[in-house]
Parts: sequence; structure tokens; C-alpha cells
Amino acid sequence: MIVAGIPAYNEEKTIARVVLLAQKSADIVVVCDDGSKDLTADIARKLGAVVVKHEKNMGYGAAIQTLFEKARALNADLLLTLDADGQHDAREIPKLIQPLMESKADVVVGSRFLHPNNSVPFYRRFGIKVLTKMTTGSGENGRLTDAQCGFRAYNRKAIESLVLDEDGMGISAESLLKIRALGLVVTEVPVNVRYKDLETSSQSPLKHGFGVLSTIIKLIVEERPLVYLGVPGLLLFFLGAFFGLWAVQIYWTYRYVPVNIALASLAFGMVGIFFVFTAITLYAILRAVKRGRAANNGQSLTGSTPLRFQDT
Repeated sequence: MIVAGIPAYNEEKTIARVVLLAQKSADIVVVCDDGSKDLTADIARKLGAVVVKHEKNMGYGAAIQTLFEKARALNADLLLTLDADGQHDAREIPKLIQPLMESKADVVVGSRFLHPNNSVPFYRRFGIKVLTKMTTGSGENGRLTDAQCGFRAYNRKAIESLVLDEDGMGISAESLLKIRALGLVVTEVPVNVRYKDLETSSQSPLKHGFGVLSTIIKLIVEERPLVYLGVPGLLLFFLGAFFGLWAVQIYWTYRYVPVNIALASLAFGMVGIFFVFTAITLYAILRAVKRGRAANNGQSLTGSTPLRFQDT
């Protein structure tokens, strides 16, 4: 069974076309209405889509999580995700799912930069490439070229194993980092993305970029806290100790307290101790979580606490 999942927020102008085109390639179209205040849900429902409704706007990432939950409930073989505003061409769905049907990959990501008619605005192209370089993930030719595209396809293995937590736009980066950690095979296919006359995001590109960047940093730190927090913390602590010894030497030599050096010593030392303590605590928590998941014999792979949603 092929399920097309569409996160939507106030998309009454475009949802009909997206649903109708997706129905040509998918067995079931599921629209997650993320607290829309317009007719998005009503239009999708009347066109035969399954509508899963959030009572309030929870964010793009929360909508994607709900679509995964629904795909698991439907026992889907493949899940496609595409935007409701029409920027993704649902007629390209067959091209996106082909590597999955041929068992060449577990996840397929659409790439705007591999398409010959790439029309991504310069400011978006720059931001996407920066975020893509920071996102860990491998495609057929090495690093992915477009880690931020939401036009994606997942096989059953990926649907069942991915546990996503980000509610915002950072879920694109989170999913790829976790896909890599799970050892899933990722590939890219070229897709045409339309920007003209479209409101492509409810957030400004700058806010979007910082949100994704913070997610990437957080996930990298969580993966190896002793390395990314503990080591810098120790370096800061020793730097503080150096300034402290320097201040003591000046005091014994010249009989006055070098306030600036003493304050630097105190600041570096306290920040270093905080980093080390946080790293140890986070490491202990993550180990406990992993042991808990192992004890549950893999049950946590299909999701933690189920999301609250209702079918209409």
C-alpha cells in the first residue's frame, strides 16, 4: 500500500490540486491539517483524502510525525511526503518511489539541485547548501545535495524504525541524522520545485534557517555529548585554571589583584564545569534511554508516546 502524506496549514487554495494529483499514484492520501482556520480539511475530505486533524497549529515537524503514525496504523508499505502548497509536483511521485520499488534504497529524497530546471532563489540556494553540508547523510554519490527538501519517500523499514521528535522545520535534518544512525540506505532523485507565486513557508527564510541549524547542533551534541560538550568543557576549565595561576603569580609578585584576569579565570572555570557536568548528565540519560529501548525489545522503534490526533 502506498500512502501519500501531506502536511497542511491554511492551504485551501492549493490542497485540491495536490490531493487529486497524489491520488493518481497513491492508494491512500492522508492530509494532516495542522490546526488550519480555513477550508483545507473540508476540501481534502470531500475529495476522498483521509484527514487527520490537529486541534491547534503544532508545526511542520509535528504534522510529519502524525503522518508517520498514521502510515504505521495503515500498515503502509511506502510513505510519501509532499507539501500542500503545490511547490512539489505530485506527478513526480512514480519517479520518487521507483528506487524503493526496486529495493535500491530505504529512503528517497527529492533534490532540487539535481533537476535541470532548478529555479531555487539564490538566498534559498545558499542557505540550503550550508544546512545540507552540516547535515550528516549519504546518497548514491556521497553527501546529499538537498537535505532540506520535504518531497521524500520511505519504505516499510524506514516507516517502522524512524522515531522523530522535532515539531518544527528541523525535522528534515533530524530525520536524515537518524536515518544514518539506523543504517538505512538513502538516495536522491531530481525533482522540480515551483516557487513562483507561492508562499513556500510560514516562516521567514532566516528564521527557518536558524531553526534548522539549532536542531542540527542539538542532535550532533546529543549523539556524542562527552566529545562535543565534555572536551570543550575540560579545555575551558584548564584555560580558567591557567588564568587563575597567572593571577596568583601576579599577586605574589606585585602584591595586587589583577581583577580582569581573575574574572576571566572564574568565567572560564564555571562555564567549563557547567559543560562537563551537562555532558556527563546527558550521557547518563542517553545510556538509560538506550537500555530502556533495548529492554522493550524494539517496541520504541515504532514511536514513543503516540501523538494526539483524530481522523475525520
